[in-house]
Amino acid sequence: MRCLVDKLNAMAIFVRVVERGSFSAVARELQTSQPTISKVLQALESELGGKLIARSTRKLSLTEEGQRYFDHCRQILAAVDAAEHSFQSGRETIAGPLRIGSSVSFGRLQIAPRLPAFLERYPDVRVDLQLSDHNQDLVSEGLDVTFRIGALNDSGLIARHIGSTHRITVAAPQYLAQHGQPQTPDDLREHNCLQFNLLSSQNLWIYTHGARRHEVRIKGNAQSNNSEAIREMVLGGLGVALSPVWLFSEDLKAGRVTALLQDYSAQSLPIHAVSPANRRQSARVKAFVDFMSQALESAPELQAIK
Repeated sequence: MRCLVDKLNAMAIFVRVVERGSFSAVARELQTSQPTISKVLQALESELGGKLIARSTRKLSLTEEGQRYFDHCRQILAAVDAAEHSFQSGRETIAGPLRIGSSVSFGRLQIAPRLPAFLERYPDVRVDLQLSDHNQDLVSEGLDVTFRIGALNDSGLIARHIGSTHRITVAAPQYLAQHGQPQTPDDLREHNCLQFNLLSSQNLWIYTHGARRHEVRIKGNAQSNNSEAIREMVLGGLGVALSPVWLFSEDLKAGRVTALLQDYSAQSLPIHAVSPANRRQSARVKAFVDFMSQALESAPELQAIK
């Protein structure tokens, strides 16, 4: 039995090295040293009688035999994981490391403030919150779950819809004093519109009014891949933005921005919690996703402006 356990452990380390593309990254995950990880893989290669990984100074790549072995290892480890989960169902404790991914703004404004309440409820969980305004690769970055806003393009992921981001059209009073206030979506063609360029429809703003749909191709002299940068541009009087309600909720209350086109409903964006397809969702991941889903459902700053 000990030999089998050691073999499964070596296979799991091999799979993580391939997924992360780094011996040192896996060593940090497992709180061990890089030479220890190297020795495990060297022993595995020696036992198998061939090379699994072609090492170079720039990156790790699999040999042809290594790729076949990697595919089989993932299937075996997934089967073992599923068997353990079936046996432990209902008894798994909510504890251990939880690596969460998110965009910078959503993570800072919607996830980080809720972590104290989550960790008070589950004190044995250790959270690592990783923020990036590019779609994070869950496997290579070792994420257990990430939160994505907008349409999902990768069908190879496990996604759970946990809410919607309602959006509003906003501008600062000083901009409107100089350029006037748009009365219909078509009027936006005459305004400086600020684009959040990570959305596939960045320059197409869509509204509905009753049963009628309005699509407007906008243009402007500034764009960004960070929604908080867009917010700063709006506050500075640079132009008009179509942004999440939660990004401007305090500014609306304080009168720093004005909500425009309130007779028209802007297209909302779905919020998904996304996990790797080949990794069983642990109890702590499920607990956090459930927690965030309930929190977002009742969060006033995520509701549509009435």
